[in-house]
Amino acid sequence: MIDLRSDTVTRPGRAMLEAMMTAPVGDDVYGDDPTVNALQRYAADLSGKEAALIGGANNYKPSGAFFTHRHPSQSGRAA
Repeated sequence: MIDLRSDTVTRPGRAMLEAMMTAPVGDDVYGDDPTVNALQRYAADLSGKEAALIGGANNYKPSGAFFTHRHPSQSGRAA
């Protein structure tokens, strides 16, 4: 049975654990994570854009989209 309730109850398999342990890592905030950089390059290429930004699961993505699509003369507050 596959339990899809939450990522807090699912457990990674052996292959996933090995991938996690051997993955190159870095600080994505400073642009030092090669995996995040590759994913962002892929997303930019796929969408035909100059660059792409991948965000984590949080509340900041909607505000990031808001600030990239507003005119500079518009207020920075969203209702």
